[in-house]
Amino acid sequence: MKILTCLLFIVSIAASTDEANYTAQRAAMVEELRIYARLAHDPDGVQFSDAVMAAMNTVKRHVLVPPPERRFAYENRPLPIGYGQTISQPYIVALMTELVEPDADDAILEVGTGSGYQAAILAELVGHVYSIEIIDALATRARQDLSKLGYSNITTKLGDGYYGWQEHAPFDAIVVTAAASHVPPPLIEQLKPGGRMVIPVGSRFMTQTLLLLEKTEKGEVITRQFGAVRFVPLTGKH
Repeated sequence: MKILTCLLFIVSIAASTDEANYTAQRAAMVEELRIYARLAHDPDGVQFSDAVMAAMNTVKRHVLVPPPERRFAYENRPLPIGYGQTISQPYIVALMTELVEPDADDAILEVGTGSGYQAAILAELVGHVYSIEIIDALATRARQDLSKLGYSNITTKLGDGYYGWQEHAPFDAIVVTAAASHVPPPLIEQLKPGGRMVIPVGSRFMTQTLLLLEKTEKGEVITRQFGAVRFVPLTGKH
């Protein structure tokens, strides 16, 4: 019994040490993101708000990546999560979050749950996140991991995100985490007047551009470009 108690104590200490290391790595990542944004040469470059940086410093990215990748969890780069998909680079996650200008009472649609990381960041900032994933295994794993992290304001479903989620529309903002050849009309329709959508547009083998779409109160759509990006393609029957 004494041996078992000692072993449990050692395991507990090791787990605490790991969490402390992850916390330090996460803080270092956030500082790197701040510096990166400040050094951007684009005069229209986005500066990160304290609220978005706080969310980035809160979400446990290491829980949302496969165990073999956890030692790289807080490096500013994408990581493989299986099934030909990736967890996005933290800088891009922060940028897309900042561009949609999340508010505490917003309902946001995410197309492409993936690991659940972008959904978790948004959930720190808004009232509710609705997230769609087309790959069954990823949808199941993300749902389990997000539940483990305690997020009760994220609703996920298996489906084709091209068509949005009409049941919960209209949305204050939409975040698309896979590259489409064009902006899906159903998503524009499901965006509230005054709402914002951020989406990478382009093909796997050509330049992709991060677009910000703003829907005016009259229903007109204004588009701005925010540089070249690389995302996995949006898949589905369309």
